[in-house]
Amino acid sequence: MIEPSHQEVLDTEPTKHEVHIVSPKLYAIIFGTLLCFTALTVAASYLELGVFNAVVALAIACIKAVLVILFFMHVKYSSRLTKLTVAAGFFTFLVLITMSLTDYVSRAWGLW
Repeated sequence: MIEPSHQEVLDTEPTKHEVHIVSPKLYAIIFGTLLCFTALTVAASYLELGVFNAVVALAIACIKAVLVILFFMHVKYSSRLTKLTVAAGFFTFLVLITMSLTDYVSRAWGLW
């Protein structure tokens, strides 16, 4: 029986992916977008949205987190296994935030 070489084993690895070089222009665009969302967060903090202040702030933060994960952490160009792992973690985060906000909104603050 012939054993596979080390390179053949590496070639069949599930996390193997092609090297992708991202241009500095794309990094600048993503950085500008993150700055715009930061300004949007500050602007939203001055609005009186009641219980939805936290919802809006967390929604903007999730969008910014997705941009950072996809581009600065290179998940967009990674293998499907890496994308699945990151998506599962992000889904878990969203479930926990949703449960926390449900508890927060359902409380009768100051009525007890």
